[in-house]
Amino acid sequence: MEKRSSFWTIAAVVAFYWVISITTVFINKVLLSSDTVRLDAPFFITWFQCVISALYYFIYEFLFEPNVKKSPFQWRILRQVFPLAVVFASMIVFNNLCLKHVDVSFYYIGRSLTTVFNVCLTYVVLRQRTSLKTCFCCVFIVAGFWLGVDQEKFVGTLSVAGTIYGILASLSVAYYAIKVKEVLPQVDSIIWLLSYYCNVYSVFIFIPLIVSSGELQVLYAYDQFFSAYIWLLLVISGLCGLAIGYATALQIKVTSPLTHNISGTAKACAQTVLASYYYNEIKPGLWWISNWIVLIGSLAYAKVRQEEMSKPDQLPK
Repeated sequence: MEKRSSFWTIAAVVAFYWVISITTVFINKVLLSSDTVRLDAPFFITWFQCVISALYYFIYEFLFEPNVKKSPFQWRILRQVFPLAVVFASMIVFNNLCLKHVDVSFYYIGRSLTTVFNVCLTYVVLRQRTSLKTCFCCVFIVAGFWLGVDQEKFVGTLSVAGTIYGILASLSVAYYAIKVKEVLPQVDSIIWLLSYYCNVYSVFIFIPLIVSSGELQVLYAYDQFFSAYIWLLLVISGLCGLAIGYATALQIKVTSPLTHNISGTAKACAQTVLASYYYNEIKPGLWWISNWIVLIGSLAYAKVRQEEMSKPDQLPK
């Protein structure tokens, strides 16, 4: 009975992660580049998502963590965390810009280089060598990425801007993952507190970007600015951004980091198939092969890293 309960708990958590993750991507796609919304203001949309997250963490601190008396505007905290917040802001805005310019079906391929950049930055920043097996997995992923780009060009749907934004988003995500480990001790290793600070600082980081990009004029001329539907979508997208962080942590907690990576890779495959069906997209065989190459490379990398971490004495020095 206990095993059955454990199985259903894991199944429910994995399903929750899949639903939240896929829903987040589709809702953001609607906000960023759909004919129903028609709002060309990616910086504003990303800013609003940060506002929702910052408000949530502020309320959470007030209600459940009253003993944590660390304002994000203390000079010591600002000096230590703000550089990470810049990387965080870059990560989420490049992610949204990529999704704005590419199809949902290509989104996974466009963002597939995170693993490769993580390996490269681990060596460049942390001076930690990588095993030959890991490097081979990265070569496999890069090959799938380039084949996917080639096939997008072949069918006439390649967005150069979207692909570049995807590469920059992958780079930002990889660098953020490395810098978080460095900054986290400065906030007593409280993950939600670090997320709170990053979202608060990002709210201010995006304001000059909104102004300089001309999005204030876009918002002023936007005929649906007071539409309840638009604001509902914005709020839901912000809440989904929060929920995906919780779902990720929960999935890792009830399974393992390796299972989480496998689940995320399988979810990306399902997301690609679902998007192709939903948007009635017809893709050539090589396009689908490129997805499988990236998926297999990512799964192999997760497996290799799990084996290496379980045997730390065999890690490259």
